Amino acid sequence: MIFTPEEIAGNYIAIGKKKAAMSPDRTFVLAVLAGMFIALAGCGASAASCTVGGSGGKLIGACVFPAGLTLVILAGSELFTGNCLLMLPVLHREISLGAMVKNWAIVYLGNFVGSLLVAWMVVASHQIGMFEGQLAVSAVRTAAAKASMPFLDGFLKGVLCNMLVCLAVWVSLGAKDVAGKVIGLFYPIVVFVVCGFEHSIANMFYGPTGLFAMGRPEYAALVLGEAKGLTWGNFFIKNLVPVTLGNIVGGAVFVGAAYWFVYLRGKNESHLPNETAGKKQ
Repeated sequence: MIFTPEEIAGNYIAIGKKKAAMSPDRTFVLAVLAGMFIALAGCGASAASCTVGGSGGKLIGACVFPAGLTLVILAGSELFTGNCLLMLPVLHREISLGAMVKNWAIVYLGNFVGSLLVAWMVVASHQIGMFEGQLAVSAVRTAAAKASMPFLDGFLKGVLCNMLVCLAVWVSLGAKDVAGKVIGLFYPIVVFVVCGFEHSIANMFYGPTGLFAMGRPEYAALVLGEAKGLTWGNFFIKNLVPVTLGNIVGGAVFVGAAYWFVYLRGKNESHLPNETAGKKQ
């Protein structure tokens, strides 16, 4: 048995109210964990792709990366890109716009801290030196490409990415068992990775990993001339800003607002199509 899309929309109202009501300290800790989960998945995907290389390696990495969102949903944590769905309870007037923005700000910062921590650890532990340093080379090349991406490219790839991430969350919420949730989220995440779309929280791992690696002489020597333009400033301005804005549009507008319009517009809480309607959160 699964929930219908209309029931998922109604159920997310209750989920969103709980997220908005959570204390800032709890929200932040859960956000740090989510950042670490996504970063660990990125680390695993990068290592897996290096075992094959080329397009085959990218596909293998794409099949590993869904582990991140699986941990976020099943272990419990707060992920900025998934929380773009808070647009539903905002439009339904169950939480305020300010409450949504506050949640986004705390979660975004926590995700950054968690991702940065994992990025530092994989470089400091020399995990990135796997495959005779090829993993470090791949990390620097990836970071350099992201730091030189045109603004519009980053924005549009961010839109498409978070459409798929929020749809992955949406589909997983339709399942009533663990297997269904994992299967439901798996394919949208594989699609976004294979297509090369841009995820702001994953980039909080990929960008700093390459930057940290460049600070190590043993890795910097392997990528001479391949890290042109790779700076913290370029990473933030040319990648993180446009990708984050695109993620917000893709998740909050093309998924959250769209499904609110289709399933919830004009319905008050007592008429929500879900089993939690009317319950106090």
